[in-house]
Amino acid sequence: MTNQIEIRIAKREPFACGHAFEGSGVYEKLAGRAHFAVDPLAAAQAGIVDLGKAPINDSGLVEFAADLIILKPADMAQGNGRLFFDYGNRGNIRALQFFNDAPGSNDPSTLDHAGNGFLMRRGYSIVWGAWQGDLLPGDGRMLLDVPIARNCDGSPITGPVRSEFIVEAPGQTCMPLSSRASTRSHPVVSLDTKAAKLTRRRYPDDPRELISADQWAFARVEGGVGLDNQGAELAIVPSNMHVYLPTGFEPGWIYEIVYAARDPQVLGLGHVAVRDLVSFLKYDSKDAAGNVNPLANAIEKAYCWGRSQTGRCIRDSIYRGFNADVEGRKVFDGALSHVAGGGLMWMNHRFANVISQAGQQYEERDNIADRFPFSYAESTDHLTDETDAICKRPDTDPFIFHTQTATEYWQRHGSLVHTDTQGNDLPLPENVRAYLWASSQHFANPRLTSPARGICQNVVNVVRTSMFFRALLDAMDRWVTHGTPPPDSRIPTRADGTLVDFKKWRETFPAIQGVATPREPSSLYRFNFGPEAANGILSQQPPRIANTPGYTILVPAVDADGNDVAGIRAPMVQAPLATYTGWNIRTRGHGEGATHEFTGSTIPLPETTSMREATGDPRPAILERYPDAAAYQRAITVAAERLATEGFMLEEDVDRATVDAKDWDRRRHGITL
Repeated sequence: MTNQIEIRIAKREPFACGHAFEGSGVYEKLAGRAHFAVDPLAAAQAGIVDLGKAPINDSGLVEFAADLIILKPADMAQGNGRLFFDYGNRGNIRALQFFNDAPGSNDPSTLDHAGNGFLMRRGYSIVWGAWQGDLLPGDGRMLLDVPIARNCDGSPITGPVRSEFIVEAPGQTCMPLSSRASTRSHPVVSLDTKAAKLTRRRYPDDPRELISADQWAFARVEGGVGLDNQGAELAIVPSNMHVYLPTGFEPGWIYEIVYAARDPQVLGLGHVAVRDLVSFLKYDSKDAAGNVNPLANAIEKAYCWGRSQTGRCIRDSIYRGFNADVEGRKVFDGALSHVAGGGLMWMNHRFANVISQAGQQYEERDNIADRFPFSYAESTDHLTDETDAICKRPDTDPFIFHTQTATEYWQRHGSLVHTDTQGNDLPLPENVRAYLWASSQHFANPRLTSPARGICQNVVNVVRTSMFFRALLDAMDRWVTHGTPPPDSRIPTRADGTLVDFKKWRETFPAIQGVATPREPSSLYRFNFGPEAANGILSQQPPRIANTPGYTILVPAVDADGNDVAGIRAPMVQAPLATYTGWNIRTRGHGEGATHEFTGSTIPLPETTSMREATGDPRPAILERYPDAAAYQRAITVAAERLATEGFMLEEDVDRATVDAKDWDRRRHGITL
């Protein structure tokens, strides 16, 4: 049997009120759903966990469906013949934010949503297709409906599930078992709390403190307004998808629940959804129902982009062989994986929680997502003697840009992308380039105007990097289309001394008064999730640490200011007003001393010589570097022009960088000069 796809377009309208973009003209927006039916026994779906336990239709196929949005030139002849697939992030549309510097929206419709218009001016057909099957409706998220697996006799499949909660504010008494409101929870088998364990601990390595079964419940809180002047009222309602703690979850503590769950979804179908959708749009003229492909005969090349969770999803898909369609044809010609670190996915597993963070120093550390292989290149896991690689299918592996920030080295085991498991330099395959975006953080909001601290000790990292997306997409297109090699990888290495262990980093980082530094980068152990973990069944929860000290994690070396030496150094890093790091430290009451999620820091330079002397700051003052605001702006322009010459910025972004640097870039730095 052959996989089937049917595209049902529910809405078709002009995008941005019919605005004509330079070079490509008017765009139109199509919205609807893609309906899939796949053969659970076919080799193309081999390895999808529990697919053989999903319900089938009269033709013996498993059905599922995904939300779909397409922005394309109304006249495809004015397009560039390129499909750009945005994996988004947890159901949210992301590419327009980062390639076009646009405001975030899950319903891009207006000219404002087009931002600077980059992707449209280049003529891309931009596609969003849902791939994450455990999301709930709300906030315009893109949804993938996948089946629930059951035993052959129709009885529910059950198994252990573990979830982690960390709240940031007092007063929260109820949490979904998935830990996130946007995500489906695996329902409990029994509401009896004695059959489950709820624990808490201050730090990941601390002993778990058991919370007595009579102190909490599987329940949710409902609220409203009572009658007879009663005011607000609450009800505690039994729930198989929520945990209720009457005394409240204490901020900063790591809460963990382990329970028996039922009804797992076949979440690995997310890879199939992307593969079959993009293959159809790229190669076919009509769908299974005879509907015309809206991009028929107009697509020559297809590229995908994902950041963080979806950067990992791209890596996972390539590793599992899903860049070959059911006929063995290449799906994506080029893949851009951003801030994935060394991770894959916790997705093609029974009772997966796809929305979860992949594991940092403090949060979600005991997660299966970061597992061997970490690199695109072949290497051997020194803890198991297993040899493997993400790229191992040269006929269908795409060209790949792996981009990561300083945060990925500190929190997401990013060094393992280009080292072996003991920290030795590992040459990347010819189809792969890796780039460190030096001294920047995981989420660099292009429209940031009011940087804040949150529950961290420092203001967030404010380095602008979105211009790199634009230049690298152009470079990818030249590589795929004309064979023009992109710039060589720019990453820290052991060979040149720019990739170092924590001790060496600590010796080099400047001693800045009042600034706490990490005690180490996020460590990575090899975990034992049970004997069937390789088959997607995690029977040991929580997992046991199988090997210590685990894998070797290294970080970028820094200069006298504390900024990364290697990598692509943004204009703001080449001409700094601060020390910009990929890490930030949690405050008291919130895991003090541990690094926080994916947050970097901006540690301002002293503004004047007298300020530097008064504080004992070892870094030269701002006015010792740039005599006035105009000199700073010139330094930024020179740095931007250098990057444009090297192929990492577009000429249009040189002008933007110059404008942003006017008057000391006060919107981001708060300079008082």
